[in-house]
Amino acid sequence: MKFGKELESEMVPEWEEAYMNYNYLKTILKDIDHFKNRNKPPAPAAAVTTNNPAGVLKRRLTLYRAFSGLIQRTSSKISSPGPMQDAESQPILVSSLNRSDGQEGYETRFLMSADEGGEYELVFFRRLDDEFNKVNKFYKAKVAEVMKEADVLNKQMNALIAFRIKVDNPQYDCPEDAIEMIRLASEVEASSVAAALSASTSETTRAKKAAHMDVIDEDGSNRGELSKEDDEDSNEIKPLSSSAEENIRNRPLIKSDGSCRPPPLEILDHVTIRQPIETPRSTIKGFLNVPIQTELKFSRENMSKIEEQLKRAFTEFYNKLRLLKSYSFLNLTAFAKIMKKYDKITSRNASASYLRMIDNSYLGNSDEVTKVMDKVEAAFIKHFSNSHRKEGLRILRPTTKRQRHRVTAMLGFFSGCTVSLVLALVLIIRAQHILDKPGADQYMVTLFPLYSLFAFIVLHMLMYAGNIYFWRRYRVNYPFIFGFNPRTALGYREVLLLSSGLGVLALGSVLANLDMEMDPKTKDYKEFTELLPLFLVVFVIVILICPFNIIYRPSRFFFLTCLFHAICAPLYKVVLPDFILADQFTSQVQAFRSFESYICYYFSGNYKLRDNSCSNSDVFKTFGFIVATIPYAWRLLQCLRRFFEEKDNMQGLNGLKYFSTIVAVTTRTAYSLDDTSISWKVVAIITSAIAAISGTYWDLVYDWGLLDRKSKNPWLRDKLLVPHKNVYYGAMVLNVVLRLAWLQTVLDVEFTFLHRQTLITIVASLEIIRRGVWNFFRLENEQLNNSENYRAFKSVPLPFHYDEGKD
Repeated sequence: MKFGKELESEMVPEWEEAYMNYNYLKTILKDIDHFKNRNKPPAPAAAVTTNNPAGVLKRRLTLYRAFSGLIQRTSSKISSPGPMQDAESQPILVSSLNRSDGQEGYETRFLMSADEGGEYELVFFRRLDDEFNKVNKFYKAKVAEVMKEADVLNKQMNALIAFRIKVDNPQYDCPEDAIEMIRLASEVEASSVAAALSASTSETTRAKKAAHMDVIDEDGSNRGELSKEDDEDSNEIKPLSSSAEENIRNRPLIKSDGSCRPPPLEILDHVTIRQPIETPRSTIKGFLNVPIQTELKFSRENMSKIEEQLKRAFTEFYNKLRLLKSYSFLNLTAFAKIMKKYDKITSRNASASYLRMIDNSYLGNSDEVTKVMDKVEAAFIKHFSNSHRKEGLRILRPTTKRQRHRVTAMLGFFSGCTVSLVLALVLIIRAQHILDKPGADQYMVTLFPLYSLFAFIVLHMLMYAGNIYFWRRYRVNYPFIFGFNPRTALGYREVLLLSSGLGVLALGSVLANLDMEMDPKTKDYKEFTELLPLFLVVFVIVILICPFNIIYRPSRFFFLTCLFHAICAPLYKVVLPDFILADQFTSQVQAFRSFESYICYYFSGNYKLRDNSCSNSDVFKTFGFIVATIPYAWRLLQCLRRFFEEKDNMQGLNGLKYFSTIVAVTTRTAYSLDDTSISWKVVAIITSAIAAISGTYWDLVYDWGLLDRKSKNPWLRDKLLVPHKNVYYGAMVLNVVLRLAWLQTVLDVEFTFLHRQTLITIVASLEIIRRGVWNFFRLENEQLNNSENYRAFKSVPLPFHYDEGKD
């Protein structure tokens, strides 16, 4: 793989603008190369000899040079240019300077600009300096950010260690145990003082420790390797800081009664518990202005929660450090590669001087990130993985889920079964003329809505699999946006496998339950086959909530968590995965109505006779109104929560959009129940038109970020991840057309060759397809917003709050 593509594949998507523009610099080098080739003098013609009258040599010219010998000989006389001669032959001179913004920068003077084509090389070095200063400035700013966060984690770890001592309340009788505990507590108390270096020994000499993260470097290891004492859980006492030693000297180890003196825990007087993870109970308390309990409660349950929060914080912090280290490495490699290309094209030796400057710069010379990574590994392994190095590094360094051959093989098998069952279903219907039998209409009214539920789910999963494929292709970081775990995030193959498996079960159930006539003996339908749709729904629900580690349990639980948050809106803080899932449900209104049909058919009707008379009751009709508005009500409540919590007026307008949709769905449902009423028809058309216009405008402008009149791409946006602009124009037109599918309901559009239930299913499927297209561009816009703000990390709430006003 060429380095340009490797750089593009390895870079952090949200930091793409901060990386060196390798391809742009390559184009400048190509211009230099083209100029030199145009002005290159013609090569002298080959000499014509009597043995070769045509002037064409039969061998390469290198075969006519002196034989170099089989053994390499070194000459005793080596000519090397002196320092003055070497300096004079350098084509560039690199110097540092203070820029207007106060940041340190570097400038390259090209000393060969008088040469032919020198203006091209002068432009190259100007652009090269701009790229390097950009990269160096960005890296320096990000390192400063993580160092500040490291100081915050220092304080959090101090409080955690003190909290552990307070909760465990260890009882010790020997002075050795007392010294160890006092040493630990003294380190906690001396959090603002850097730990002293270990005493020098004849075997090893410790390197100087960074001022940051000294408290976190619990074991004094180097480069992330655990010391022998930690591996063997040794009780050897390590050297203390000066303040800790003074505390030990001033405090007696043994009280007068012979018991050991408890360690100092004054640090806990300066901290309080932050507001815990939000729950419906805490939301209600906040709404009622009930004071939140922030005092420290020393219990093992609270300690477990605190440890879990800090564990997530350390994991996210370590991920930041890994990305920064990768950023530095990739850019350093890019500069080395581009200078090597420059030397090759121009036959100059400029890379040595420029790369020497890079090595002396902050980007090439700073090692804070590496040191902090080592200390974070040591602290995490000791405090959060019980000194098990392999387990700790497995958590800190999550690996991307590997593609397994068995997933591909099973996907092919289920896909083949799905296609075969579809063909079998079509052939059976055509061969037996099932649609022409008397019971076909009853089948379409009673059973078809039940089986269409699985068609909606499978279609939505297929659209989601397609979204994942194109998100990956166009570098949309969907695992970060959704908050997926990289080790358990599903790829498009896994989603296709699940959808094809569900499709096989549903089609098999349809084929088994394709009877259109009653049994002439029993005068009813077969009970087992009539219960197949119910069995299938129960099976899917059981698999979804199954607590065992089968069928992608982490993804199932993530889905259930987001679903619960959507159902409980507005009692939970609204995050992106929650409202994205709620948006998906707004395109599954017909699926919600299918659930209502299940309850009506199997619990109120006589399924043995395919009697669904309960659908004509007033209770069923009333619930039809409620069920159709449930997903829109979830989104409305989420918008209201964000409006009052974030003081964002746009969320209030978004809530009005969903309220108008609720009104439109309600009036269309009312008209469908009384299609002879002209007044309901007029109201349904007006409300549906308002909802469609507002929804379409919101989709295109706010969710997709398009229709920008000042954009360099007409009516799109400045940055596009898909290189073909026609895709965006086609998506906008498709969104508008599919938004108008509601016209079929109010204009009474009928097709004689389609049953009414079939037409309803097709219209609902078009809405699911529209939502699938919406998903791609919605996350693309989110990705571009993250890239604009260089937002590549999630903020993790910390458990302790320090009172900065106290000493």
